[in-house]
This record gives sequence, C-alpha cells and structure tokens, in this order.
Amino acid sequence: MEFVIKQSALKEELGFVQGIVEKKSTIPVLSNILIESVGEGTIRIVGTDLDVTIRCETSAEIKQAGSMCIQARKLFDIVRLLENQDVHFTKEENEWVRMSCGKSKFRLAGVSREQFPEVPEFRSTPLKLSAKVFNHFIQHTSFAITQEQSRFTLSGAKFMVGDGTVKMVTTDGHRLAFIEKQESLDGTMDALIPKKALIELTKISRDSNGEISFGEDPNHIYFEVDGRLLITRKLSGTFPNYEMVIPKSNDKTATFDAEEMKAAIRRVSLMADERTRSVKLTIKSGEIEISSQAAEEGEANEYITADYQGEEVTLGFNSAYLQDFLNVVSANEAEAAQETETEGETVKVKDGRLRLALDFKDSNAQTLVRLANDTTYDYKYIVMPLRI
Repeated sequence: MEFVIKQSALKEELGFVQGIVEKKSTIPVLSNILIESVGEGTIRIVGTDLDVTIRCETSAEIKQAGSMCIQARKLFDIVRLLENQDVHFTKEENEWVRMSCGKSKFRLAGVSREQFPEVPEFRSTPLKLSAKVFNHFIQHTSFAITQEQSRFTLSGAKFMVGDGTVKMVTTDGHRLAFIEKQESLDGTMDALIPKKALIELTKISRDSNGEISFGEDPNHIYFEVDGRLLITRKLSGTFPNYEMVIPKSNDKTATFDAEEMKAAIRRVSLMADERTRSVKLTIKSGEIEISSQAAEEGEANEYITADYQGEEVTLGFNSAYLQDFLNVVSANEAEAAQETETEGETVKVKDGRLRLALDFKDSNAQTLVRLANDTTYDYKYIVMPLRI
C-alpha cells in the first residue's frame, strides 16, 4: 500500500481514534489501528477495543491500494508534531511502514492485516437526532453513571426513543439523572449504551452542526456523524425501574441561584467528613444554610438566599453528588438558558443567572433538583439523602 495525505487531515482523524485504542491491552494487536484504501481517493482508519469501534474516512491520494496496521499512539505522536505538509506512507513487504513529511523520515513496525479483529458489519442508521441535542443529553447524564465495574447494568445509559419523546437515564444506585425531550423520530429504540461509547460519541460530534444518525441490531448500536462511524456493543441485563425512583409527592420547593449554591457547597465541603463527604442543607424561609462538620478538624456554614416559604427542613447529602450536578448545569446551561430565553421558549434565568429548584418532602425522602421553569428539556436529578 502507498498513499499521500495532508498532515492536518490525518491528525484530526487519528485524534478521534485514540480514545478507543487500548494502550496496554492483553491483546497486543488492539494497540494498533487499521488503515486501508477505499476507492481511488479515500483511506479508512479503524480502531477498536472489541467493545467500541470507530471508523473514520478522509481524502488521500492512493498510489497503491491495500492496507496496513500501525501502532496507534506512536503514529499519532509523530503526526501531530509534523509540519503541515503532505505525509507519504509506503508499506514494505515485511509489514513495516515508511513515512516521510518534508525532511522528516520514519520507519514503523506494523502487523499483518489478518491479525486485526473483524469489526461488526455496518448496519443502517435510520433514526436521526440533532448532534447538539444528543450531546446535551450525554453531558447532563453521564456523570451519574456508576464507577463500579461489578454493577454492569449501571455502567451505561438507558436510551429510549418512542411515543414522540427521546429519553436518557443514568444511575449509580445513590443518585439518578433523567432527561427527556419532545422529538418525533421515525422509529423506536430501548438500549443500554456503555459510558465509553457515550464519551467517544461526544468527541466525534462535538463540532457538528448536523445530525447524528443511529440504528441497532440485536447486539450493537451504530452511530454515524459527518462521515464517521461509531459501533458499540449493547450492555446486557435489566436497568432498574427508574420511574419508581423519581419522587411523585415532593410538596415543598425552594429555588435559588445555581452559581451561589455551587460556590457555597465548594467552600463548605472543605470541612466535610472525609468518609461521608456529608453537608447539611437547612432550608428556611428566604434562605438555605449549608453546613458541614468534621469531628476533629472543625466546621463550616454559609447562607444563600432562596425563594421558599414554609417549615424548616434539614436535608443531608454527599457533597460530591451535589457538586457533580452543579458543575454540569453551570457549565452547560447558563449560555443556553440566555439564548432560549430570548426566543421565548423558557424563563429559567433571573438577571442573566441560572436558577435551580429543589423539590423535597422531608429529610428521609429522595430529593429532586431541576432547572427552574425549563420548558425545552425535562431534566431531573434525584439524590438519595444521608442520615444526619
């Protein structure tokens, strides 16, 4: 095989594949990528860890059709440091690959094409959803996916399409993130998507202004965006009944400024017990007191204003669970909130600042946090309380 490709184009596509390729795999060939010619003017780059596969295509001058397998990380490290000129690849008979760019010349060890695993055959992607909406779903739910590998069915997101809505749900057993949007798609889906696939999907679609096309077969889900294809195995097993977790009888609501709460939690949690990370929210008329205490280190408390009239209630939470949520909404919602407000779709900011609503019943029931008066998305974050 022999081809010539622009350094900038190659660097971009190799960057997308890096997150998939196993750097220290028990199967050595998985640290390699497959590069093969497609027609007269395109090369295809494939990386896989057997669970998630990314396939990218980009223009190149094909001098001799064929394929090559090269160590992925080493190639990427070289290409990103090359000058922005044409890169010339030539495969030798012993699977080694020569590459040159300007005055730079390299010779890289390769492996046989036959050693590279067969990737799932591409099926159709009949469903389409805006890349912006899909990324919004992932950003607002993926942080609640469990980190425990033993909890296999919780190590991804439940993704549902049908009845005029699109939904995504994640949980680690202590908290749950749920998001829904009214979208009439031409088809249905109910599948568990692994977290790694979600992260890589955001990378290949982050700069897209178009749509993500997707479909499924019994074992895989296929995502296609801007000519790039991501294939992932579905997680097997039964996802918990998330509807039972979402509280229906929380009759008290306090609304507050998201940035004020984020800053207060960040400061007060410095004095939280290292084992439980617990903070107390004492909700009173017109304010919320945030406090923490570590037995031998000290204590902290802070007040923020809140729209609330009612009896005093004290709630206990793992501060990390609150911070995760507040970091996500403050980073992703403030700008979007301002934009949608001007379009008349929602009123969720006050004086240009994001407002949140805390729906609760008592100190023993799960608490629901949401964006105040958001009509674009139905976004809920449910946190189980800590005993105080």
